Amino acid sequence: MTKRMFDFLVALIALLVFLPLLLVIAWQVRRNLGSPVLFRQIRPGWHGHQFQLIKFRTMRDVQGEDGRQLHDAERLTAFGNFLRSTSLDELPELWNVLKGEMSLVGPRPLLMEYLSLYSPEQARRHEVRPGVTGWAQVNGRNALSWEDKFRLDVWYVEHRSLWLDLKILLLTVKKVFAREGISAAGEATMPKFTGSKSREKR
Repeated sequence: MTKRMFDFLVALIALLVFLPLLLVIAWQVRRNLGSPVLFRQIRPGWHGHQFQLIKFRTMRDVQGEDGRQLHDAERLTAFGNFLRSTSLDELPELWNVLKGEMSLVGPRPLLMEYLSLYSPEQARRHEVRPGVTGWAQVNGRNALSWEDKFRLDVWYVEHRSLWLDLKILLLTVKKVFAREGISAAGEATMPKFTGSKSREKR
């Protein structure tokens, strides 16, 4: 079985199985955070091609007196934090997998603005489809530094296989229940990537 076929079948089954849960979460997001229920953002996918990532909203859309959006920690609610810590906010990404924009396993899709900041080695993370979960997620998640995350992403690119994907999926379930590595130290989520140290030295 090919990776794409595996992704499609598992995503389709998961969407059908989790449909009642998806509807309940959507209702709770609407009730706690208002509309829209889904967070949509353009992210770089396979070979850097753009796609629209979808997930459940976890933050309030509020601005300060200066009109600027407040910091993540100020917009993240207790309900949103629960969705993030349990990874339930990621469930709509199964639709991205079904469409072929993402894989179940692969480097997480980050921001478009990061593309120009990667070193050539780090940019290799785009040699595969981005994933709902990945090798970096089961080895520290947001508790890792950006350098370590990218190193693990490239390791996955070089060693990817269906058996490794199965291992990562099983480890993901374990990590979700343990709620480990949800955020970086002193951050609500993860600080922005501003460029690699190795890139800056050149």
